[in-house]
Amino acid sequence: MKKLIDYINTKVLIKITSLQTVSVITRLVAGLLTSKAIAVFIGPTGLALIGNLQNFVSSFQTIAILGFYNGAVKYISDFKDNVVELSKTISTIFYVGFMSTILVSFVCYFSADQINDIIFPVYNNYAFVIKIFAIVLPFYSLNMFSFSIMNGFSKYKILIVINIIGQILSVSIALLLIYQNKIIGALISVVIAESLIFLITLVGIINRRSLISLIKVDSISLSFLKKMSSYSLMALFTAVILPLVALAIRSYIIDNVGYKDAGFWEAMTRISKYYLMLASSLMALYILPRFSEIDDVKEFRKEVFSFYKTIIPFLLGGLVLMYVLRSLIVRIVFTEEFQPVENLFLWQLLGDFLKVLSMVIAYQFLAKKMFWHYILTEAFLVVILYATSIYFIDVYDSVKGAVIAHFVSYVMYYAIILLIFGSSLFGVDAEKNIN
Repeated sequence: MKKLIDYINTKVLIKITSLQTVSVITRLVAGLLTSKAIAVFIGPTGLALIGNLQNFVSSFQTIAILGFYNGAVKYISDFKDNVVELSKTISTIFYVGFMSTILVSFVCYFSADQINDIIFPVYNNYAFVIKIFAIVLPFYSLNMFSFSIMNGFSKYKILIVINIIGQILSVSIALLLIYQNKIIGALISVVIAESLIFLITLVGIINRRSLISLIKVDSISLSFLKKMSSYSLMALFTAVILPLVALAIRSYIIDNVGYKDAGFWEAMTRISKYYLMLASSLMALYILPRFSEIDDVKEFRKEVFSFYKTIIPFLLGGLVLMYVLRSLIVRIVFTEEFQPVENLFLWQLLGDFLKVLSMVIAYQFLAKKMFWHYILTEAFLVVILYATSIYFIDVYDSVKGAVIAHFVSYVMYYAIILLIFGSSLFGVDAEKNIN
């Protein structure tokens, strides 16, 4: 425990100014302001539609860039002093990623009506919003490419400034659009928000313009693409499948329970996302790099239980406090119209508690590049989450079934995680490695 506390005091507090942490804070504030505006000017029905669109946008943004971002940052950082390898890296990422983006843009633009019928009920024609998304998607791709370069070259101060300004710009435009155009304004803000930041990023990459000469068609490397594949597939699976499953569950609630109930569920998941940002940020800062360093079973076990003993009491206390103050939280983040959301807190909080417990151990998959373990456990979670959601929604004829399903899914997911790492966590010390 002392080691963890010392690490947090000496390392994490230094890293608090990193892109990741500042981005979490700015996104949290922006998300709270946007949620409040949606609640006041649109209500739960509109929130359900916005949730569906956000899930679609999130998935297709990741598909467009082929999940390259994390891998790009790693390899740019590794090769920043090797001109030949750096040229291969950024050339492959730029050309392959951008061509993929253009392809996805074409598909979205010319299939806008069909996409509209999938993510929105047929009597809502927002196909033009899908077309706007298709038009601005290449700017999102260029923005992420620029971010990966700056992150790879450790230009954290520039990135922090860009993120702060970008988030302020995005939330300002979103609030203006919501105020003037209600639901249409909110939907447009969802599809353009991430792309707007590219206007700010252009200023930030001026000092890296010398890299443009390294972007060459003949430097595209198939061997580099192969190295990127594991990063891409893991990123694609999580970032694409989970939002699409959430979209499917929300659409099922709309069709079988009602618009408002779907909006209440979306409100609950938003509150959950806001407070889990803090937990996931801490785990990304400490757990992932720490697990990457250790190979000994005893050390792995020690780190897991040390983190549990140090963080879990605070997490549990925070969740209990949230449950007690749920009425106040709903009124602050949303409005009185969202009062039924209070009835969803118990099962959501219990599920989130198990989710954090699971994530702590599951970070080992990423740290040790346990590709198939990661894919199979995530696939198991997705299937169980969707199946139990449909089952419990039908049983209760209420959106309450969706949050119960959330809890049940993470009970089963945590059980699987413990089964995989059981010998490392509870077994004898005969084994020396945990890979």
